[in-house]
Amino acid sequence: QVQLVESGGGLVQPGGSLRLSCAASGIIFGSDFMGWYRQAPGEQRELVAIIEDDTTTYADSVKGRFTISRDSNKNSVYLQMNSLKPEDTAVYYCNLKRWHTRFDYWGQGTQVTVSS
Repeated sequence: QVQLVESGGGLVQPGGSLRLSCAASGIIFGSDFMGWYRQAPGEQRELVAIIEDDTTTYADSVKGRFTISRDSNKNSVYLQMNSLKPEDTAVYYCNLKRWHTRFDYWGQGTQVTVSS
């Protein structure tokens, strides 16, 4: 069993920055994927960024603005969000995907609101 706890969301003005953190507990394998998804009101949940070992993948809408990273013990993942736009407003969810079964674990979500 895996538990994911996000932190770092909040209200920020357009052009500002936020850093999201996700702490994973339980049995974590170094090859498990970790990432961030988001869901805006009335929209489907979408991929923001994922990381596996040193390989990162980003949604086109956040490339060049967001950076995903994972600490050396593989139990935490971070999302540095710069140059935030109102359209980045959403609930952001931390995700862990088992490397062998592709089973998904989700955090409870953290609200990010970009508004002046």
